[in-house]
Amino acid sequence: MPEIQEFLVPAEAQGERLDVFLTRQMPGWSRSQIQRLIRAGLVCVKSRAARKAGETLEGGARVRVEAERPEVRATAEALPLTIVYEDEDLVVVDKPAGMVVHVGAGVKSGTLVNALLHHIRSLSSVGGDLRPGIVHRLDRMTSGLVIVAKNDFAHRQLAADFKARAIHKTYVLLVHGLVPSDRGEIRKPVGRDPVRRVRMKVGGLRAREAATRFRVVRRFSRLTLLEAEPLTGRTHQLRVHFSALGHPIVGDTLYGAPRRLRLKTGEIETLKRNFLHASELEFRHPRGREVVRLQSKLPSELKEFLRVVERGEV
Repeated sequence: MPEIQEFLVPAEAQGERLDVFLTRQMPGWSRSQIQRLIRAGLVCVKSRAARKAGETLEGGARVRVEAERPEVRATAEALPLTIVYEDEDLVVVDKPAGMVVHVGAGVKSGTLVNALLHHIRSLSSVGGDLRPGIVHRLDRMTSGLVIVAKNDFAHRQLAADFKARAIHKTYVLLVHGLVPSDRGEIRKPVGRDPVRRVRMKVGGLRAREAATRFRVVRRFSRLTLLEAEPLTGRTHQLRVHFSALGHPIVGDTLYGAPRRLRLKTGEIETLKRNFLHASELEFRHPRGREVVRLQSKLPSELKEFLRVVERGEV
């Protein structure tokens, strides 16, 4: 049976494309699927059938969608998986850059969840069919440690600990420019970029409190190597915060990093991934409440890039 969904367009979405708005409102639907619904006359804006996917919306307008929900669920795939910790309640995985964490709109395979279903099989159901076991995420081009829950008890306890800011994550990152302070804390609210919806920005739409603590590990002539701990868990938080300071993360062209890097010995191409790695994780076990501390070494491609930078400094 068709499912009817209705959405009220908020004032801040004034002027947004219809297909973009609905893709954000309807998890599990890709933009191309939404566009097919519009062409089929199954989407109404202010009680009339929508004319085209690109029509712009007015704040306060009601959007009605009538369609059967697509049958989408994550399936097991025999993908390589690096497990650094496992017991009956949870598993901690060292995710490589380039791997998406879970299935979603436009991504049906090759994810961490697909690999987990093959290797672990039994995962918590709290996240639903698309995100079984997933308590938190890393961006696609970020590598490092991810906690996954095997059962609902562990999932709910870990989620509560994340909400209480009782789980500590440390990242290693290389940024453009020279960060002047040896240590510091960034407190800038983060929300959705109203122009480029794939990005977040300081003070964007529905901005929420965000705080990041950092320390300088090493300064090069034009780059700074840092360790940072996000005290809150906003989307793209570290990427947004350091970009807002004028120090975008190397490789992160979405947030202003250049595609080429100038060294004393000449120019080189930048990384094809972000120089951002979740290197340390500290949390209380959801059942026994003992402290678990785990570490992940810097991936080989980031080590090699640092060697190139060091050679170029001479």
